[in-house]
Amino acid sequence: MASISLQAVQKAYGDHAPVIRDVNLEIGEHEFCVFLGPSGCGKSTLLRMIAGLEDITDGDLYIGGKLVNDVPAAQRGVAMVFQSYALFPHMTVYENMAFGLTLAKTPKAEIERKVKEAARVLQLEALLDRRPKALSGGQRQRVAIGRAIVRSPGVFLFDEPLSNLDATLRGQTRVEIARLHRQFNDASVVYVTHDQIEAMTLADKIVLLHAGADTAKHGSIAQVGAPLELYHRPKSRFVAGFIGSPRMNFLPARVVSRSANGVQVVLDITGERIDTLLDGSTLQPDQPVALGIRPEHLEPVDHAHADDGVQQIVRAVSLVERLGEHSYLHLDQPGDTANPHAGATLIAKAPGDRTPRAAERAAFRVPPASCHLFTEDGFAVPSSITRPSA
Repeated sequence: MASISLQAVQKAYGDHAPVIRDVNLEIGEHEFCVFLGPSGCGKSTLLRMIAGLEDITDGDLYIGGKLVNDVPAAQRGVAMVFQSYALFPHMTVYENMAFGLTLAKTPKAEIERKVKEAARVLQLEALLDRRPKALSGGQRQRVAIGRAIVRSPGVFLFDEPLSNLDATLRGQTRVEIARLHRQFNDASVVYVTHDQIEAMTLADKIVLLHAGADTAKHGSIAQVGAPLELYHRPKSRFVAGFIGSPRMNFLPARVVSRSANGVQVVLDITGERIDTLLDGSTLQPDQPVALGIRPEHLEPVDHAHADDGVQQIVRAVSLVERLGEHSYLHLDQPGDTANPHAGATLIAKAPGDRTPRAAERAAFRVPPASCHLFTEDGFAVPSSITRPSA
C-alpha cells in the first residue's frame, strides 16, 4: 500500500504555458481517486507523471512517503493499465500476465500461482492459452488489468481503460473494477476518465481539472472532493456545469432581497421570482447572478396547480427525448433577441408516463434547497443548509 503526495507540481513543455499548474494533492492509502475533466485538461499527463513516464518540471512527488521525482518508473512500485491495452500480440494471455514477473526474475512457481489467482478473479481461466487477437475488447482489458494485479503494486494507475469498449462492456467492466478494488483494497488507485458516470460510481475522491481559454487556470485543480460533494456543493460555475448529465441549467438573474434565511432573485428574461436557501451576505440588491438548477431538480407541476407564481417557471416545450422511465424536456427560453441569453434552451427531467408534448407549455417548481447561485466571476454563493457530501 502507498499514499501519494503532489506538492506544487507543474509540467510545461519548453517555453509554452504549463499544462499542469500548481497541483497540490494528497491521495491516501486504499483510496480510489479519479482524475476527471474535459479533453486536454492534463489529467493523463498528471497520471503519467505519477507513473514516471513524464518528467516533473517543478514541484515534488512522493509515493509512500518517498520522494520519487528522479526515481525510474520501474522502481516506483506502481502498475499502469493503458487505454490501448498494450498487450503483446505474439504472447498468450498467460505470458502477457506473467511478463512483468518474468522480467523481475520471479520464481516460476510464484508466477504461476499469481497468474492463476488473477485469472480466477478476472474470469480468464479458460482463456490463458489464447492470444490477444482471439479475445474481445473486454477480455483484453481484463488481461491488462490482470497483468497489473499480479505485480501486487502499492498503486494502480488506470488511463481511460474503458474508452475503447462499447456501452454494455463499459458498464460490466466498471463494475468489475469496483469489485476488484474492494477485493484488493490494500492498494491505492488513480483513475483517469472524462466519463462522469465512471467518476461518480467508482471514486472515493474526484479531482476535477480546469481546461479552456483561461490559461491562468488551465491544468489546475478546480475542486477536490467526494462525488456527491462536487454534485451538491460545486465551488464554481465550471464545476457545476461539468458535473452532472445533462448539465446544470444556468439562468441570468438579479438579486431582489437577501436575509439570514436565503436570497430571492428575479430572472432577467421572464421576471419570475425564485427563493433560494443560500447565504446572501456577500451579495448586493440588483447584483447580477446566475441561477443554477439541475434538470432532475425541476419538478413538473400539473396544469391545475400552475400559478406562474414564486418558485415556478413556465416554458414552452421544444423537444422531448423519451427514454422510457423518464424523458428530458428541452424548454424554450423566451426573451428579447437583444438579450444574449434569449433562445437558450433549458432541460428538465420528467416521468416517462407524464410527459408533455412538443409545443405545449409546462410549469416547473424550483425547490429552494436545490438552487445554486454564481457570481459574475464564476464563484458559487455558499449554501445556508447542509447538503449530502458522501
